[in-house]
Amino acid sequence: FSFPVVIKPARLGSSIGISVAKEENELEAAINLARSHDEKILIEPFVTGREIECSILGNDNPIASPPGEIIVLKNDWYDYTAKYSKNGMRLVAPAEIDEAISDRVRLLSIKAFQACDCAGMARVDFFVEKDGNVLINELNTLPGFTSTSVYAKLFEASGITYQTLVSQLIEYALERYSRRLKLQH
Repeated sequence: FSFPVVIKPARLGSSIGISVAKEENELEAAINLARSHDEKILIEPFVTGREIECSILGNDNPIASPPGEIIVLKNDWYDYTAKYSKNGMRLVAPAEIDEAISDRVRLLSIKAFQACDCAGMARVDFFVEKDGNVLINELNTLPGFTSTSVYAKLFEASGITYQTLVSQLIEYALERYSRRLKLQH
């Protein structure tokens, strides 16, 4: 493979344990850091592109929020510091992207959610390259869910309040619970 690459724990969030190796001599330390958090690691190409995120809500017929764009203000990429330090990032919601790209992001978000048999909520993170190519970076099945989290803010951009999201999630959980109760008979 060619550098730079991203090395990350396969099953961790908030960019914990992730490194960008720009040269081969940085690879071993990055692998060791990732393995200190998970036995399984991922090594993937470093993608240069706009960071676009889309929230999903629902069970069998999920809906997608308008996509939002993460503007990194601290560091070179959207790492833990950029995510959680004051003024580390800015969310533009809805994202200022071409309508066709927005539609593609929303469609791919729903397809990823359904393909992985998700329920209730998820957030799908993308890179949009300069040529308009849309790449799924990851499916976050347990995104942050505070009133200031990206998940809620993306739905807020379409007029769905935090309180409505909470109510909807409770309804979807009860729906899943009711369906599963029927399986036990």
